[in-house]
Amino acid sequence: MPDPAEPVLRFEDVSVAFDDVVALSHISFQAYEGESRVILGAAGSGKTILLKTALGLIRPASGRVYIFGKDITTMRERELAGTRSRIGMLFQESALFDSLTIEENVAYPLQNHKAIRCPREELHARVQEALNFVELGSTLEKFPADLSGGMRRRAAIARAVVTNPPLILYDSPTAGLDPITAYTIMALLIKERDVARTTTLVVTYRYQDGNLMANFRYNSDKGGLEPARNGSRPHLPTTFMVLQEGRMIFEGDQDLLEASRDPYISKFVKPRDSHEETH
Repeated sequence: MPDPAEPVLRFEDVSVAFDDVVALSHISFQAYEGESRVILGAAGSGKTILLKTALGLIRPASGRVYIFGKDITTMRERELAGTRSRIGMLFQESALFDSLTIEENVAYPLQNHKAIRCPREELHARVQEALNFVELGSTLEKFPADLSGGMRRRAAIARAVVTNPPLILYDSPTAGLDPITAYTIMALLIKERDVARTTTLVVTYRYQDGNLMANFRYNSDKGGLEPARNGSRPHLPTTFMVLQEGRMIFEGDQDLLEASRDPYISKFVKPRDSHEETH
C-alpha cells in the first residue's frame, strides 16, 4: 500500500512537446491515496497526453513525474515496467483485443506484467473476481464482438482493476454511451475507488461524470451509490482540473469550479441538479 502522506502521483512543472508543438505546458499537481481527479477540457487540450505521461508512455520535455514517490522521468524501460504494473489504465474505446476471449483480455495484464507474478493456478480466480466486480461473470468465453459497447467498457474496467492497482487512469470512460450505461460505468469507477481506496484520474467530456465522482460514494452494504453528504464527503476528495491548449487553467473543488466566470471553463460546467439521478 502507498504511504498516505506521500502523493501517489506528482507532476512537477511538466511540459511535453512533439517537434515544435507544445502538448502540455508547465503542469504541476499532486494526487493522494483515495483521491479523485476529474480532468476537463476541449479536444486537443492535452488530457490524454497527461494520462499517457503519467503512465510513462510519453517522456516529458522538461519537469518531473513521480509515481509512488519514484521519479519515472528518466527511468529505464525495465524499471518503468515494474512501476507501470501498479497502474491501471482504461484507454479510449476500451482497446480490447478482438482475437482474444474476454477471459484472455482480462488475464492479459496478469500474464504479461513480469512484476506481478500471478501464479497460473490463481489466474482464473483473479479474472473471475474482476469480471464479477463489473457484473460480467458469465462472459469469460465470449469475444469483444459479442458484447454491447457498455459491456465492452465494463470488461475493459475489469482488465484495468484485475491487478489491484493503487492508481487507475480512465480516458473518456463514458464516451459514446447512453446516459443509463454511462451511469453504470461511473458507478463502477466509484465502487473501485471506495472499495480499494484507489487514486483515480478521469478524463471526461461529461460534467455529470465529475458530479457523480464528487458527490456520491459506494455503499457496500446496499451494493450501490448513495449521496456522500454531511460527514462522509470530506473523506472523498475530488479535485477538478481544466486544461486549455496544454495549460492547466483551473484546479480546485466543484464549488470553485461552478463559481468560475471564465467563459472557457463555463463550457464544461453544468450546474448541479438537486434531483441528480441516484438509481
